[in-house]
Amino acid sequence: MPPKLKIGLFGIGLDTYWPQFEGLEARLNDHLNTVYNRLSQHNTSVVSAGLVDNIDKAFEAGSFFRREEVDLIFLYVTTYALSATVLPVVQKAKVPVIILNLSPGAAIDYQRFNALQDRVAMTGEWLAYCSACPVPEIVNVFQRAGIRFQQVTGLLNENDECWTEIKEWIEAAKVAHTMSYNRLGCMGHYYSGMLDIYTDLTLQYKYFGGHIELLEVEELAVLRKQVSEAEVNDRIARFQEVFDMQPDCDPVEIKKAAITAVALDKLVALHQLGSMAYYYKGTGNTENETAIASIILGTSMLTARGVPVAGEYEIKNAQAMKIMDGFGAGGSFTEYYAMDYNDDVVLMGHDGPGHIAIAEGKTKVKPLQVYHGKVGAGLSVEMSVKNGPVTLLSVIEQPDNQLAFLVAEGESVAGPVLEIGNTNSRYKFNIGARQFVSEWNRHGPAHHCAVGIGHIKSKIIKLGILLNMETIVVTS
Repeated sequence: MPPKLKIGLFGIGLDTYWPQFEGLEARLNDHLNTVYNRLSQHNTSVVSAGLVDNIDKAFEAGSFFRREEVDLIFLYVTTYALSATVLPVVQKAKVPVIILNLSPGAAIDYQRFNALQDRVAMTGEWLAYCSACPVPEIVNVFQRAGIRFQQVTGLLNENDECWTEIKEWIEAAKVAHTMSYNRLGCMGHYYSGMLDIYTDLTLQYKYFGGHIELLEVEELAVLRKQVSEAEVNDRIARFQEVFDMQPDCDPVEIKKAAITAVALDKLVALHQLGSMAYYYKGTGNTENETAIASIILGTSMLTARGVPVAGEYEIKNAQAMKIMDGFGAGGSFTEYYAMDYNDDVVLMGHDGPGHIAIAEGKTKVKPLQVYHGKVGAGLSVEMSVKNGPVTLLSVIEQPDNQLAFLVAEGESVAGPVLEIGNTNSRYKFNIGARQFVSEWNRHGPAHHCAVGIGHIKSKIIKLGILLNMETIVVTS
């Protein structure tokens, strides 16, 4: 497991103020501690450099964050501070920075403030509310220094809407962190002639980090031979719990699928995989063909427990599925099937693995006499994504050799689907099926995408910012 996301936090102030205004430094430190405690509630490791109020402390804070290997910095603006005490921190840390412009209250109590008899006390009170003051100065310097930044403006009060935005930044940073440690296993080879799914693996490293392990199908075939009868029986029993096994499923095929599922678990553990993409055409090697033909139940179970698996060696979509899974949305392998102009919906699904944890009801297992366009026959899963809000995500490779996110929000709706032993869902979009498909296709995606439950467009946009990737939103 990768280490937890590590967040760096520092506040800023001006040391000249402390002897001038009694209690101001302590008051601002209390505010900083409030931010620290709230950031710590999100299952992350938070390290604080305290209140940086002079140049020396700025350099020390930057070095501290580098030693701690923080993934993200939150800069909490407590009052006016010199930009010279901010720039060294983020320059040395070299990680994304988010400016927190959080006021301690919705407004100054003007009547109480103006009733103060001491002008010094009045100025100290004003400075305690002065968080908005230095932000223009800071962002001006960041822009001129070539430092990318984001900002959140709102209230220190935990009920303010800005804390939802802060939470989304943390969630996006967690996904970026997960991807940077993820090991993607690629087993087999591309589906010959499917040019849209071919990708530059080094480009994937550039944006996501992690590691890509190229695997042979023979390794899975060898692991199948090492599966014990007890393991097979345990897995068959698990199949009965997880799936709705249809009566016409051949016990021989169920056993083959159980053996492969156990072998897949061993393969994932051996290579510490966090996701997979696979495809194998088959050239007469019976053991290899059996391994691939019986893979769907095992890959569906892996997908449901956080190791998403994409068929047809769709590496870009395996990345999209892992991202959706990282946000807790699922991320099922899918493509456009057809259009229903009568009901104004798009039919989407795929053969092969499905994300059974986001299924509407229990996933059915059906025997297929042929895998269309592929070698072999065997058991397959039939499911629809839970009715309700959904998000579609595609990782697209642009003509300028850049990766980008293509994202849209819609609804999974009830209605008739094709009962052919594949994943199948009906999706409705506010702009209508016809316009949506035209808009989606206009950006040149591959024909696969990942679908997850919930509307998480805003989180994906933030992830794109952290990864320095363009995010294209199709208005849905």
